[in-house]
Amino acid sequence: MDTESTYSGYSHYSGHSKKAHRQGSRDRHKSPRSKDGSRSEKSVTIQTPPAEPLLGNDASRTEEGQDDNWGETTTAITGTSEHSISQEDIARISKDLEDSVGLDCKRYLGLTVAAVLGLLVFLTPIAFILLPQILWRDELEPCGTVCEGLFISVAFKLLILLIGTWALFFRQPKADIPRVFMFRALLLVLIFLFVFSYWLFYGVRILDSKDTNYQGIVQYAVSLVDALLFIHYLAVVLLELRQLQPMFTVKVVRSTDGESRYYSLGHLSIQRAALVVLENYYRDFTVYNSSLLMASKSRAAKHMAGLKVYNVDGPGNNAAGQSRAMIAAAARRRDSSHNELYYEEADHDRRVKKRRARLVVAVEEAFTHIKRLQAEEQQKAPGEVMDPREAAQAIFPSMARALQKYLRTTRQQHYHSMESILQHLSSCITNNMTPKAFLERYINPGPTLQYDRDRWFSKQWTLVSEEAVTSGLRDGVVFVLKCLDFSLVINVKKIPFIKLSEEFIDPKSHKFALRLQSETSV
Repeated sequence: MDTESTYSGYSHYSGHSKKAHRQGSRDRHKSPRSKDGSRSEKSVTIQTPPAEPLLGNDASRTEEGQDDNWGETTTAITGTSEHSISQEDIARISKDLEDSVGLDCKRYLGLTVAAVLGLLVFLTPIAFILLPQILWRDELEPCGTVCEGLFISVAFKLLILLIGTWALFFRQPKADIPRVFMFRALLLVLIFLFVFSYWLFYGVRILDSKDTNYQGIVQYAVSLVDALLFIHYLAVVLLELRQLQPMFTVKVVRSTDGESRYYSLGHLSIQRAALVVLENYYRDFTVYNSSLLMASKSRAAKHMAGLKVYNVDGPGNNAAGQSRAMIAAAARRRDSSHNELYYEEADHDRRVKKRRARLVVAVEEAFTHIKRLQAEEQQKAPGEVMDPREAAQAIFPSMARALQKYLRTTRQQHYHSMESILQHLSSCITNNMTPKAFLERYINPGPTLQYDRDRWFSKQWTLVSEEAVTSGLRDGVVFVLKCLDFSLVINVKKIPFIKLSEEFIDPKSHKFALRLQSETSV
């Protein structure tokens, strides 16, 4: 164990007696050499492949597998397992199974209705033109030049409508919202009523009477296509243009650590605003790290665990006196707890800076070795040159120890696997990136989009709102987005009305005259 780990364990328990500290030190040295060969339950994410040892011998790996305060968090286990599952994973799986059936049915039902209605819309003008030719072709009047020109007009208008519909409606769905999109449903109902009324008029005035004016029938189909183009324009205004002008400012606060962001939104419903907030959350917010929050909880539990209450009156005394005694003792210790917090944070910052410096030096040396290898490979035959993946595997062991220590100290070890690090390293080598560019991902924790999607993206969000989720945003609305680990609290404020006034400045007011006296003082 290195010196800073020993110092860290000492700084965390400086309030205990020396005897307890010596006993804890003996226990720490005994625990890795138990009979069962048990190790700490906290596993290191960067693991050594079986055929290619990464850090050398087993003793060094045992040392690296221990956390800085492993003596108080070690759990002895008698077996190993390749797969593990937590209670949070079980709850997430059960919730996904319950909601998947209903969400899939609702999604496919909406897509089916929209597809059938769209097919009906495009086939209706063609049917209007073809049905007279099929049913009473001999009775129709001949189609002149104007009528044939209308065929070309219908064909190009239908092509334009098809392209516009594909661009506006045929998109990959980004999310499942709890309620229907009101404007989209309104447009579908409007199109259905519009096409139904055209078919009703066509059946009564043309099919029943077998109208012989074929040019009038074609013009009737052209008017239908023109009306559909106007409905498409209305859809563009309602679905795309209406929400572009910013009208509200929303403040998004993460409930666990208080990180917040501000966004500007237009006229949107609550559920659509929640969807926009989530899209920006995955891009702007740093990834949620529950290990950093557990540190503060363990610190408070450690302070309470250091209090001991002795019952000097015998077993007959009730527990209420003990609880009052613990509360009073905790109040007395509260005055000195801020000093412990200050020194703990200072010691943690010192260890982070120290291990960051070691990591930077190790990575720079590894990249220097890569440059030497590249210079040597230029003199080799083309078949002997290593690809970026092999080069990454060659230099990774030299920086693995420092990287493990830094990720464990900053509590990021569960974000990065060995495979992801090797892929990032090979990408940096391929694109001729510097060591600083390689370390940026690990030194500065990025947003959720930077990490594995299947592991860090919450598949299920719950929208909690006192208002109806289909209602529009207004000033003072508060709604919450909940997932399994945390929640996002959104406060809506309306952008105030800004009144600008103009003040005219006379250009002559800036002119002045400089008068010099001929006589000067001696």
